[in-house]
Amino acid sequence: MKILIADDEQLARERLVDLLMDWPNAEIVAQAKNGIEVIQQIAKTNADVLLLDIRMPGMDGLEAARHISQLENPPAIIFTTAYSDFALAAFESNAIDYLLKPIKQERLFKALSACGRLNKFQLAAIQQTDAVPQRAHLSIQTRGNIELIAIEDIYYFLADHKYITVRHQKGEALMEETLKHLEQEFSESFIRIHRNALVKKSQIVAIHKQDNGGSKLALKNCSEQLDVSQRLVPVIRKYLKELI
Repeated sequence: MKILIADDEQLARERLVDLLMDWPNAEIVAQAKNGIEVIQQIAKTNADVLLLDIRMPGMDGLEAARHISQLENPPAIIFTTAYSDFALAAFESNAIDYLLKPIKQERLFKALSACGRLNKFQLAAIQQTDAVPQRAHLSIQTRGNIELIAIEDIYYFLADHKYITVRHQKGEALMEETLKHLEQEFSESFIRIHRNALVKKSQIVAIHKQDNGGSKLALKNCSEQLDVSQRLVPVIRKYLKELI
């Protein structure tokens, strides 16, 4: 059983290592201090089980689990936490185990004994549950690995049939997700400018009237200008006016 341990506290990781010394055939393949490191290590280690702390800096365990659940063959996840808060009930109801700190060896072994790969129902639970907070990153699948794109680095989303182009600081990426879902999740920082486009509010510079009667949106960090639908022109003008 290949096990990946993720916790921002070194002492907590060391305790789990000590507890696992008595578990037969346990192989600790890696350790991580936050969710971003977890995702990097998952791709390298092909871990069977992930002992995942919920509260970690940079990217917490809940968001990391959401990204990992998109993999074709994700590991079984056992959450570890010092807090018996609202998130636990949501994940427990979907048969994803959790351990309260300080973790007892007997309880850990019980969880490991019941471990299996996440089934489709559990994957859907992680992806849809309201307990998962707004993502700080988007995850793009590339050759079985996960590429992370920070939300703060994204300029706009542009939908084309079943795919969405994500324009960001380092270039572009394609993902399969609905524009409506992205709009609902990131409504505080993105605004709809067209039926097929969402733009980062902080990127908007100006809206320009075109000779053909249409309107284009100018952005800070992009040379291209995006079409604005006529019905949404007043919304964009109102936003710009409020900024002034």
